[in-house]
Parts: sequence; C-alpha cells; structure tokens
Amino acid sequence: MAVQKIKEDVFSLRANDWDRTLFDELIPLPDGTSYNAYVVKGKNKIVLIDTVDPRKTKELIEDLKSLDLHRIDYIVSQHSEQDHSGSIPEILKMYPMTEVVTNKKGKEFLTELVKVPEDKFLVIEDMGTMDIGGKTLKFIFTPWVHWPETFSTYLEEDKILFTCDFFGSHIATNDLFATNEGKVMEAAKRYYSEIMVPFRTSIRSNLQKIKDFDFEIIAPSHGCIYQNPKMIMDAYGDWSSEEVKNVVVIPYLSMHGSIQKFVDRFVRKLQEKGIDARPFDVVTADIGNMAMALIDAATIVIASPTMLSGVHPKIAYVAYLANVLRPKAKFASVIGSYDWGGREVDVLSGLLGNLKVEMIPPVLIKGDGREEDLKGIDDLAERISQKHRSINL
Repeated sequence: MAVQKIKEDVFSLRANDWDRTLFDELIPLPDGTSYNAYVVKGKNKIVLIDTVDPRKTKELIEDLKSLDLHRIDYIVSQHSEQDHSGSIPEILKMYPMTEVVTNKKGKEFLTELVKVPEDKFLVIEDMGTMDIGGKTLKFIFTPWVHWPETFSTYLEEDKILFTCDFFGSHIATNDLFATNEGKVMEAAKRYYSEIMVPFRTSIRSNLQKIKDFDFEIIAPSHGCIYQNPKMIMDAYGDWSSEEVKNVVVIPYLSMHGSIQKFVDRFVRKLQEKGIDARPFDVVTADIGNMAMALIDAATIVIASPTMLSGVHPKIAYVAYLANVLRPKAKFASVIGSYDWGGREVDVLSGLLGNLKVEMIPPVLIKGDGREEDLKGIDDLAERISQKHRSINL
C-alpha cells in the first residue's frame, strides 16, 4: 500500500494482508488484516514506530525507500510479537546505525524472538521522553494488552497516540482512517474478543492511564486509524467492564438431531422471556462470531451429546477456548443427551474451571426425550430468566 501522510512529517506505512484467513493459526480473518508501521520525522532524528510481519518485509522496505530516507535513527518496538517485530533484522541491515527503542522486558523478548543484537538497544522507562527535534515522543507502558512488555507512544506536538495491538482491528482496507465506523467497530470487537478478553482488568487500568493525555488520533498497528478516539475508547470501556447483557450464548453440537431439537426449544423459550438467545453450531460457526457474543453474555449454556462417555472433541475445544478467554459471564449450564451412560457434565465442568460462574443444574435427557423430559429445558429457561432478573437484566 502507498505511504500515506497522517500529519506533517508523520506517515503511515501499512502492509495489507488481504488473503490471510487465520491469525495465530486459530483466529478466522474474514477481512484479512494489516500490519501498520509509522515514520515520524523530527528535525534531528527519524523514528520508525513498529515494523511489519516478516512476510510483508519487502513492502515495508519499498515504502521506506519511497520516503527517500537516508537514515533511521530509532525503531520504536512497542510489542515484540513477530507480526510487529519480524522485520526489524532486515531494517537493521538497511540502516546499520539504527537503535531499537524498547523497555527492559521488550529487550529480553526481541533478543530471543528476532535475534536483535545486545548492542542495538536503547532501553526506556515508563513515561520517559525522547526529543527528536520539534517532535517529542513519550513512552507510556501499557502492559498486558496483551503481552507484558507492550507500551504506547504519544507524539505530543501532533497529539497522536500510537498503541500497537491496543485498539487494533483485523481488517485489510484502503481506508487510512476509520470512516466506515460500523465495519471498523465490528472488526475491532472481533479482535478484542479473540485476543484481549482475558486481560480486561489490565485494559481497564491502561484506559485510565492514557485517558488524561490530550490526543486527537489513535494509530494502532492493526487496522484503521481513529480520528475519533472516543469511539474506540468507549467501546473498550464497555467490553472490558464486568457488566453483562441479557444474552445467553449456546454453543452446541448435534450428532443425530436430538440436541438440535433441544436447542431449538430452549432458544424459543428464552426468546419468549425476552432473552437474547444466540445459538452456535460449533461444527460450522465462525469462532470469532461466537467469541464476540461471549463479550456480552450473562449466561453460557453448552449443549452436547455424550460421545464415548464424555463430550465430543469439538465441544471440548469450545469449552477449552471459553476457559482460556475467561469471559465475564455470570452463569453457566449444560444441556446433554445420552443413551447408555456418560460423564459429559463432569468433563465440561472440569474444562471450565477458569470461569467465575454460578453453575445452574444441567438438563440431561436420555435419547430423543419424552415430553416430560423436555420440560426440563423449559425449567432451565425459567431459572436463567430468574437469574438474569436477579442482576437487573
């Protein structure tokens, strides 16, 4: 993508990855992604903020050449993960006098992950500043969004906050700024739900840390630049809070149709009670859509047949993922079917140990279920409705 000017002597060098379909070999990318680097030219020094994924190094080099840069004095590496640091070795070959600016933990990671030589580092402290001639950089440590070394960089004179993964979104686009707000915010919510959810306590703390800085632009290292910082900051405030909505997320799998029948009935009963019921067939569902739904959910109900006395591997995977993400749901339960026996409730409970939820008694139905058995589903919907009302939903 062509180099784009953000403000005077401040440039975006974005490498769009239009065709990437998975991130971390797990996260679906329906809109691809981008890796954003930035150049800030002071009167005395030139700074490159972050680099790009190694597969896009050639594009970054072409962009740097188009700016006719005869030197880069500093690479500010805000996050050591390779999609942002992976091009550093090649940039150091182009500009051998360049120093890599990071914090102590970042130095440790970059030494191991991309083999930056020890003598190339300039280690900075929290709230440290760098005067590059008419432009001042302030380094604001924002740990655990989503690694321990992450920090943001505030360009004081231009009122730009560079945040790397903080406020990012997986979206490849020709738009430099977040002009299509609906599309960008959906991508940002997907990004948050798949990466940031376990760190919401740290995110709340870091939101407080940056809120008093006078910035007009947020420039993350994935996705679009925000000229309306309040939009994304308010969204992060909502997503990272402990407040939940009147939503039940229902991951399910049906091998022979019985669970499908149970889920259909359950969804209908919840809807009759004014509850937003969101079922996801784990065989075909976009895992990102389910992760987004989990951000809001007050309750999670996993519906699964018994398989070999336990749970189906795809259900186990979803339970494990929920356990890792640790959404803020308040309640959980299970709807299960069995024929000759099973331990699915015990297995699922063991897989959900990280969730701080109240377990509502499960509904276990033998085979396809008789009408008196199916009333247990209706009772579960009523119990969930009561639980939601108890927390004013």
